[in-house]
This record gives sequence, C-alpha cells and structure tokens, in this order.
Amino acid sequence: MTSSRDLAHAAAAPCALPNTPLAHAAAGLDACVHCGFCLQACPTYVNLEDENDSPRGRIVLMRRMLEGDIALDDPAAQHIDRCLGCRACETACPSGVPYGELLEATRATMAPTRGIPLIARPILFVFRHHVLLRAALIGAKVFRATGLPRLLARLLPARLAFPMAMLASTTPSRAVKEARAQSHDASRGTAPDTPARTAPASGKTAMLEGCVMSGLFTHVNAATVDVLAHNGHALCQAPGQRCCGALHAHAGDMHGAKALARLNVAAFEASGADTIAVNAAGCGAMLKQYGHLLQDEPEWAARAQRISDRTRDISEVLAAAGPVPGVLAGGLRVTHDPPCHQMHAQRVVAQPLKVLSVIQGLEVVPLEDADQCCGSAGIYNLVEPGTSDAVLAPKLARIAETRASVLATGNPGCMMQLGAGLLLSGSDTTVVHPIELLAASYPPRTSAS
Repeated sequence: MTSSRDLAHAAAAPCALPNTPLAHAAAGLDACVHCGFCLQACPTYVNLEDENDSPRGRIVLMRRMLEGDIALDDPAAQHIDRCLGCRACETACPSGVPYGELLEATRATMAPTRGIPLIARPILFVFRHHVLLRAALIGAKVFRATGLPRLLARLLPARLAFPMAMLASTTPSRAVKEARAQSHDASRGTAPDTPARTAPASGKTAMLEGCVMSGLFTHVNAATVDVLAHNGHALCQAPGQRCCGALHAHAGDMHGAKALARLNVAAFEASGADTIAVNAAGCGAMLKQYGHLLQDEPEWAARAQRISDRTRDISEVLAAAGPVPGVLAGGLRVTHDPPCHQMHAQRVVAQPLKVLSVIQGLEVVPLEDADQCCGSAGIYNLVEPGTSDAVLAPKLARIAETRASVLATGNPGCMMQLGAGLLLSGSDTTVVHPIELLAASYPPRTSAS
C-alpha cells in the first residue's frame, strides 16, 4: 500500500498537464488511499486480474499522466480505455473518491492527443445530430420489424451476431403482453380494487424521452406515461429535448456533451416542470451531473444545477408517494438486475424493488451478484467487445440460476446487452423494464381516471 509520505509527495509533484480537465479534477486523486476495497467491486479487475485494470491502478496511471511520467498516447492508456465506467468502485470506496468524474476528465484530456476510438466517432456524430439520429433509429426499427435481426443473430459470426441480437432484443416482450391480456380479461366487468389516483401529485412532471428510448423502446416510454398518469402526476411536454450526452462524456468528447446538455437544460426550463422523470438509468445519471458538467460556464452553471436537482429516476418518482398497486396474471417469475448508473452513480437501490413489490401476482426472486456490471456501458460492448463478453458471462450464469422467465432492468443499454446475451445463449428469459410490468398490472385508463 502506498504510504502517506508517497501520497504527499505525489500531491506536491508538478503538473505536466495544466489547464486540462484532468488537472481541474486532480483533487479527486488525493482522496484515494489505495486501500483496495474497490478491487473486488471492479468487473475488469475481477475478470482480467490485472492491477492496472483496477480503479486504484488507473488512479496511479492518471496521476503519472498528470505529472508527465506517462504520455497521453502511451500503451498504458489502454487500461483507461478498458474501464467500463460502472462506478461500482464509488459504492465500495470508504474515502469518497469521485472516480466517475476522474475517468471522464482523463478521457477528455487524452482525446485531443489520441482521438476518439474510430468505431465510436460515427456513433457520437449521429447521436449529436437529431435528424440523423431519428433517421437511424427509424431505420433500425423498420429493420427490426422484418424479423431479420433475430434470424441473423443465429447465423452470423459472433461479432456480427451480437449487434443483431441487441436489436432483436428491443422487441416488446410477449410474456408481458400475454400477462396484461390475461389480467384485463380477468378484471373485465369488475371495478378495480386499486383505482388510479385522481388528485395530481405536487407540481408538474416532464419525462426525458431519450434517444434510444424514444426510437427503439417506445413501448417503455408509453408505459412510463401511463404509469405516471395512473399515479396522479400532472404531465407536461418538454419539446426541444436531445440526447443527454452521456455517450459523449464517457468517451471524452466533453464539447459534444456540453452542447447537448445546454439544449436539454433550456428545454426543461421552458417546460416549467418541477420534476424530470427519467426511465433510462444512464441518462438519469447524466442529467444529475449537468450541474458539475457546466459548472465553469457562468451563463449555465446555476441553470444546469437546477435541472440536476429536479431530475429523478422513474422509480424514485413513484416510490416517493408509494406507487398505486396493480395485479398481473400469469404468475411471472421475475428477477431484477439494477443498472450500474442507477445503483452506483445515482445510489437508487430500494426504489425499483418497491415498484415491483406492489404488483400482485409477480414472484420476485433475488439475483446473486446483482451489483456487478453486465458489460454494456454505453457503446463499450462495441469498442471493447472481448472484455464486455467476459463481464457478461458470469451475469448470464447468475440469471440462469434464478430460473426467472423475466429479467427486469431499467436502462436501454443493459436491456439490449442482457437481451442479446440471453438470446444467443438460447435462454427463454425475456428482458423488460420494471415500468412495463407495473403498467401491465393496471386496468386500462378511462377518461374519468
């Protein structure tokens, strides 16, 4: 373990990278005492067994970059690339190291020298331009409707099959459709035991529509709107929304992330919303970070912080007042896998389980090692496919042990990663968003409700 004298010397060492994002975030490096509590929480360390691929190892590399001992294009930088950014180390850390901020600052510092990974560049470009993104997602949805992605996932080589399986896994769950139909048939002609709340919740609520959510998971967004209305929330529109910028920030493209953040801050300000409900964990974590992201811009800092303060994961919104209970037929056996950016970045843990707990008819079974990453991490599974596969494998094994017919998780990247892994492994388990199950458990709303 590094001694306090070594740490003091490191803290006093000259900075070779002044006026860079890493230099501005350098105070966070000093919080690390190299205790090692982060090691077993880190999926890359657990799977690769390399100290350089652990949080404390990467912090050493960050400091050496800052001091000029390692060049930004040094081969050692690959260990920074391999980080999933799951932030499980933050949950395990007793010293409060802001690892997520350090990682993004390091990648932003490296980007001008090393560039953004080649495969990521067109993806980030499309996600920054709304018209291109809409066209790409419409095209993907049309392609999905042909059924070809599911077929190609079984025929193509592994590296090409996985993206096809990811797209195929965005199809609405048949199990949820059937359970909803059975529930509605059983309740037809009878008054629901738990009517929707008619008194609106305090203030107005806007929903982050999201890019992938509005493009490929429209059924989840529709379920979210239905559940919010059923629980008495006064919904308002927030036109002008764009991609949240999380993919850009994680890749080191802070210019792109900030540009998108400003657009979203302006959109939600104009909506007059008191609460911003987010059904994508990675996007929610990003919106909650807007205050930090734009802290050096006088015109935007306070405005961004107000948006961050109003942002809530959809499970937080519902759990605050207690979600209206529902009934779902079919006896579904469900297990829940919390997204990393819900559990570790936002520290939202109990609320999704509370949402599931009010649905009569579900059998909810625990998932071992649920705090471990699935390997999705935005576009990580495309940039670092080998490591992503290694992280996904034990997750799939734990899911199989539950014998659950449905896996619930609250982030589109995780839904696609886990859905693809389950599809390619031959599993019958289907992946859904928890909010889909709650929406399916409610009777159809009428104009009176």
